[in-house]
Amino acid sequence: MAISVPHRLLFIDGEWREPIKKNRISIINPSTEQIIGDVPAATAEDVDIAVEAARKALTRNGGKDWAAASGAYRAKYLRAIAAKITERKPQLAKLEALDCGKPLEEAAWDIDDVAGCFEYHAHLAEALDSRQKAPLSLPAETFKGYLLMEPIGVVGLITPWNYPLLMATWKVAPALAAGCAAILKPSEVASITCLELADICMEVGLPPGILNILTGSGPEAGAPLVSHPHVDKIAFTGSSATGSKIMTAAAQLVKPVTLELGGKSPIVVFEDVDLDKAAEWTLFGCFWTNGQICSATSRLIVHESIATEFLDKLVKWCQNIKITDPLEEGCRLGPVVSRGQYEKVMNFISTAKTEGATILCGGERPENLEKGFFVKPTIITDVKASMQIWREEVFGPVLCVKTFATEEEAIELANDTHYGLGAAILSDDLERCERITKAFQCGIVWVNCSQPCFCQAPWGGKKRSGFGRELGERGLDNYLNVKQVTQYVSSDPWGWYKSPSKL
Repeated sequence: MAISVPHRLLFIDGEWREPIKKNRISIINPSTEQIIGDVPAATAEDVDIAVEAARKALTRNGGKDWAAASGAYRAKYLRAIAAKITERKPQLAKLEALDCGKPLEEAAWDIDDVAGCFEYHAHLAEALDSRQKAPLSLPAETFKGYLLMEPIGVVGLITPWNYPLLMATWKVAPALAAGCAAILKPSEVASITCLELADICMEVGLPPGILNILTGSGPEAGAPLVSHPHVDKIAFTGSSATGSKIMTAAAQLVKPVTLELGGKSPIVVFEDVDLDKAAEWTLFGCFWTNGQICSATSRLIVHESIATEFLDKLVKWCQNIKITDPLEEGCRLGPVVSRGQYEKVMNFISTAKTEGATILCGGERPENLEKGFFVKPTIITDVKASMQIWREEVFGPVLCVKTFATEEEAIELANDTHYGLGAAILSDDLERCERITKAFQCGIVWVNCSQPCFCQAPWGGKKRSGFGRELGERGLDNYLNVKQVTQYVSSDPWGWYKSPSKL
């Protein structure tokens, strides 16, 4: 399983480039707390160079090299990238597990999704050709109209550390399919595989400047990208607090943004479920990716008639989860990504105790793991709706619980949050599932499951979980400018003014 972290530079204009200030950021393996490598630290000076490269790439050869090329032309590159991702899957999965701590089997699943996402967007790029000059139905016969779908321009893509390569792909693939040129700024906490994507782009011959990848901190690299006057759009996935800052900065230039932010999603469990099936989906919905998912269904709302039995089941399932080094076979829960994240999660648990909640299980480091940022899967009961643990996003393997008596009460509890990303309902009564699906105030609903995600289905939320959609056809539209073209087709003069020749 030994694997070394490649030494990479910034990827700008199709080449590896040393950062202007020559700084680098250490990579810490969250399982061992050891430094295993480093990545380059971009600053505003590097952002300027990358933006200029992206703008030149869009206009090179009159745009025919990319922006004005056919979608079918761009699709060939997307499929080539997908093939290389699949070819390098074993190495990429190991690097992902080392970098962010997710179990190796989960990381491998992510890499499959990365390849699938590039393939899907190759299909959308091809389909874009048939959408060009889509006719408009106009009420006047003297006019005809149609639509042109054009790339929005240079886009800044800022992505998180919980799915380093997959979340980058959710933005890179549609941006490239649409004909944009992109600057990707992945999280400095986990960005190894994003630099490997740069290596793949070089290998497949992606035109220079179409994708530029700048690793570095948010203040040093992300902020200059957001405020750059020659970046036409920002797409961001991360915390609501950072999303608010990005929206404020982009507003100064009236720059469009897509924001996929935090969540505190509910999972509502009714009394008619199979308890073991419901237990597994409940735990998967919160502990998948080591609990570090913006859509995690981390608020369990369970019917009071089954609460005691169901919680007993959950504890037994938790005790059966293998917590270990992510590279070890059968690992199902690895460490959280960093010391800072570990301390944040533990502070949430401590505050819950102080406020009067009960730690039903977990809430501490596993006894057999002295090193690494590991947190046992945690279930917290006796929770009040005013408690921090119920209101705020933890981003760790922590599930909090409340009970309900009626359907109306369940809906009220589910919607009592500033967030609105996802929600789940578990019940054998499909009519009830449909009622509650409509009542949930969110962008994604899972029925009798939690967290499945497909690149064909739009993803996004409402309220403080952000706005705009990624994935699906709507995700591609984020990177397109729709141009209306109206043509006067009559041979007769317009006739609004009197012609001087007839006076």
